[in-house]
Amino acid sequence: MRGKRNPWISIMVTFVLVCMMFSGCKKNVGTPEDNAIVEEDEKEKPEREGYLFGYSCMNLDNPYFQAVEKSLLVALQKEQAELLVKDAKSDFELQRQQVQELIDERVDAVFLTPVDGAEITEVLKMLEEAQIPVINLDVRVKEMEMVDAYIGSDNKNAGYSCGEDLIARCPEGGKILIMENPSISSMNERITGFERAIANKGFEVLSRAQISGDGEQAKEMMKAFLEEYPQIDAVMCATDQIALGVLDAAKKAEREDLYIYSVGGSPQIKTEIAKEGSLLCGTGAQSPIKVGQNAVEACMSLLKGEEHPSEVLVETIFINHESVELYGTNGWQ
Repeated sequence: MRGKRNPWISIMVTFVLVCMMFSGCKKNVGTPEDNAIVEEDEKEKPEREGYLFGYSCMNLDNPYFQAVEKSLLVALQKEQAELLVKDAKSDFELQRQQVQELIDERVDAVFLTPVDGAEITEVLKMLEEAQIPVINLDVRVKEMEMVDAYIGSDNKNAGYSCGEDLIARCPEGGKILIMENPSISSMNERITGFERAIANKGFEVLSRAQISGDGEQAKEMMKAFLEEYPQIDAVMCATDQIALGVLDAAKKAEREDLYIYSVGGSPQIKTEIAKEGSLLCGTGAQSPIKVGQNAVEACMSLLKGEEHPSEVLVETIFINHESVELYGTNGWQ
């Protein structure tokens, strides 16, 4: 004869069954290996519809490189492409880190103006391993065979034209200063062109100053030179920024007996050249607008498998007080 069923046993059985049902529906139970949850960072990035490029610039405080950046952006908009811009602030280690960021973003190509043309070889190897094409802008890298194209200004001609104008003003020669930076190829080319023009024309180089490109540094150096040399007929400056620093020092010293030349052609330098009686005689003017346009053309041809020149030197023009109105002072030529 069966005894009575204990009601508590039925309740316990029911409770266990319900718990088993809910535990069967629960997710993320057990070890991480049991739960194939993909972290957000590990997910594959979605495919892009258009091209994505990077621009690694040595220093975007320079108005010239700001204009190059704008030109790249305008030209790439027509190609429905995007541009990631990185400012190295004249710091090679920062530039190396920023290029790695561009590699991590899987850019299709990089426009590169190196902080240091020799040290950048390490970065070029990184880009080569990532199979990312490189368009070298303005400042040449040391290992030119590691870039796919070079786009820059005809810097030697820019400096040469300044020298020609100085000869016309001082046909018997004179005493000059040179403000340069030999470690930067583009600046070196400008001074080389200038010296080639004035060679054997009776000019004596009183002194040379290595300037990083900072106007304040140039101002202090020029102040010292003005105290040291009673006669200075002309000063050749590798950039507009240097020339503006030199001009400031000359004005404060109330010197009106010297000629100042530069390479660049920025709106600010042209404004100074346009002033009546300005010590700024002229500038070997570049066109950052055309540099950017040519860079995008070369890059797109490269990616499409079309022929493209390995080097493009954008024409430079000499702008002085007589011709500055033709080019205007509100923008770049």
